[in-house]
Amino acid sequence: MFGSLFRLAVDALLFSAFLAGIKRTTGLTLALSQVPNKDIRQLLQTYLEFAGEYAFDFAVVVFGVSPLVVRRSNLLILFAALQLI
Repeated sequence: MFGSLFRLAVDALLFSAFLAGIKRTTGLTLALSQVPNKDIRQLLQTYLEFAGEYAFDFAVVVFGVSPLVVRRSNLLILFAALQLI
């Protein structure tokens, strides 16, 4: 019972962090205005803003201090995408 709840909570946290990453990099976000119930809409918005953003920021910090991860410049990524390098 508790294992299933824990797994669902971790899955929801990972999914919200994934959505936060998409929102930061592309600007795309869920259309929460489509949710008919105002209370559920507010709950989803609060959860996505708090848990997703926090988890995404935490992952950025952890990967940022890791010696196994290097940061590439956005300009290099742009040149690679345009195949100018």
